Amino acid sequence: MALLIAWLNLQNNFNNPYKLKKPLTFIKGFLQSGRRGSNSRQPAWKAGALPTELLPHLWVQIYIITFLRCKLFFKNFQSLSALLFKIFILNLLPKIKLYMPVIKQITAQQTFAVRQPVLRPGKSLDTCVFEGDDLATTVHFGVFEDENLLGVISVFKAGHDFFAEADQYQIRGMAVLESQQKKGLGELLVRVAEDYISQQNGKKIWFNAREIAVGFYKKMGYAVIGEPFNIGDIGIHYVMHKTL
Repeated sequence: MALLIAWLNLQNNFNNPYKLKKPLTFIKGFLQSGRRGSNSRQPAWKAGALPTELLPHLWVQIYIITFLRCKLFFKNFQSLSALLFKIFILNLLPKIKLYMPVIKQITAQQTFAVRQPVLRPGKSLDTCVFEGDDLATTVHFGVFEDENLLGVISVFKAGHDFFAEADQYQIRGMAVLESQQKKGLGELLVRVAEDYISQQNGKKIWFNAREIAVGFYKKMGYAVIGEPFNIGDIGIHYVMHKTL
């Protein structure tokens, strides 16, 4: 049933003029009318258990009716299931674009394509260069879709006076293109950075967070320490940290 609901959800993405006015009523009545050896008129599921908007297209409705009715009356319906799944693959998959972001390690220079428009808008490319970008202990990660760079993050082996741990790492330059924000890519990049730091036996992660981003990092388990401070013309920042 979960697979069937998934089919229906996917079909909501495509226009189809053939619709039933009351698909749930139609399907329930169809199932009830064909039940053998029973005087019960109870529906196969409770009324309203599936929202009507999940059943918009006639050919999907026919598949479901056929599948459920054959499941009720035939002991072996595996071949039917395989057939319906084949129909699903042939009809739907060519229309679906799967969103599959990929994380890759990149160079410092590659990060500028995202650092500049997001972190240094209107400024020269030189302002995108961070001290320590090219050190052997620094790594940069990018998130891609179809070879297009959507977001970046950099990890520096650097300490802060606030913390006593020997193995400290700083996150810098975490940025996602404006058109790609609110899709979970920022969180994905931070998790990748955390995994890398953990693999290096790092004990403390810290960074200077912009005021607007404090809430985002708090949701990921980071805490503010110390007082807010201003960085040039960029704005107010807070030191945030997490112990691994």
